Amino acid sequence: MRSGSSRRRHKAARPFAVALALVLMGALYAVLSPATQVAADTGMSAQVAEGKGLFQVTCSSCHGLNGEGSSQGPSLIGVGAASVDFQMSTNRMPMARPGQQAPRRPVTYTAEEIAAIAAFVQSLGPGPAIPPSSAYDASNLDAEAIARGGELFRSNCSACHQAAASGGALPNGKYAPSLHGVEPLHIYEAMRTGPQQMPVFSAGAIPDEDVASIIGYLKELEQQPSAGFSLGGLGPVTEGFFGWVVGIGGLCLVAVWIASRGARAK
Repeated sequence: MRSGSSRRRHKAARPFAVALALVLMGALYAVLSPATQVAADTGMSAQVAEGKGLFQVTCSSCHGLNGEGSSQGPSLIGVGAASVDFQMSTNRMPMARPGQQAPRRPVTYTAEEIAAIAAFVQSLGPGPAIPPSSAYDASNLDAEAIARGGELFRSNCSACHQAAASGGALPNGKYAPSLHGVEPLHIYEAMRTGPQQMPVFSAGAIPDEDVASIIGYLKELEQQPSAGFSLGGLGPVTEGFFGWVVGIGGLCLVAVWIASRGARAK
């Protein structure tokens, strides 16, 4: 009887040991993993809360207390953090005064404040996030990739920004700004979010590697020396106008001068 009882106890000990091990593993997971997750959520929630407070002070007069929009400004639900980062990092927003287009101005907000407001807007609805530097890094591009970026720029961007990326006028008092000296991050964000008059270029239309090629081409363009009179780099319109005014106008003046001398000689 004693040996049979010990065998029964021995058989029952195995499932008990397995159950005990599972309980211990579950307790260990509950102690470690959720604590990390809670800490991350707390940090994110604190940033969103800070951003909400800043948003309601600086942005809500136009975009509503919860980004729902108003007669003074559009809804920000779903625009994403990248749009906020672009607009505020270039200080186009908040707008100093109503106008056809918000110009770029010196930045007055800190990077932390901009990141907090961007996190709050991102929490309102899914939209383009602020990209990692690897998405637009053009530092290691070869000549072929830069040349491809030039082709893409001329095909998709030069109609508004001009072939030399110097910017140009658009209808109704608006304009495409110059791209010289613009941060690569802001070029990427502008292409993905389509600020003001600019269309949105999604990753399906222009992948990240092509965006990096365009940025590489623009940075290469900035370093090229100007030969002769650049005339603003606006292309054949200004060049033709200059040719007509200076060239044809000069010839007309010479012709008048010659005719006047001939008349006096008689």
